[in-house]
Amino acid sequence: MSEETPKPPSGPAAGSASPPSGPAAGSPPSGPRSGSPPSRPSGGSSGGGDRPPRPPREDRGDRGDRPPRAPLTVKGRLRAAARKKARKSQKKKGMFQRRKVCRFCADKNLSISYKDVKTLRLFITETGKMTPRRISGTCAKHQRPLALEIKRARQLAMLPTAPKHF
Repeated sequence: MSEETPKPPSGPAAGSASPPSGPAAGSPPSGPRSGSPPSRPSGGSSGGGDRPPRPPREDRGDRGDRPPRAPLTVKGRLRAAARKKARKSQKKKGMFQRRKVCRFCADKNLSISYKDVKTLRLFITETGKMTPRRISGTCAKHQRPLALEIKRARQLAMLPTAPKHF
């Protein structure tokens, strides 16, 4: 007799002699992680449409040797949801966003000077912070002197250093 018979459970639930139920009872877990939930059938509510069905998790490359992921925090879940929503809206729009052009490169006559407060005000926010390049569209070559002139204008109290000064 090489096969071993299962031992009866011990503890508070020992009185109920109900055998384990379900197809996975008594069989070892099939996935790389023992605590992972069973895989969902493909084609459910994923909204794939004409996408081919995904292969089961264990057949996707060398994931078996990776350690299990830590559970996401609430903040992490919110970030992931926001990223997913942004990707979905970008795909839905299908629009190409126009590249911003540096106004100093476009207009060679426009100078960067601490005296020209009207122009400098375009590059600071309503709270008095400098607008970053990715938002203003200014190139790196002109962003450096622009930042310097904004700081000079602040020093001479021509531009605000805090939101109360507006």
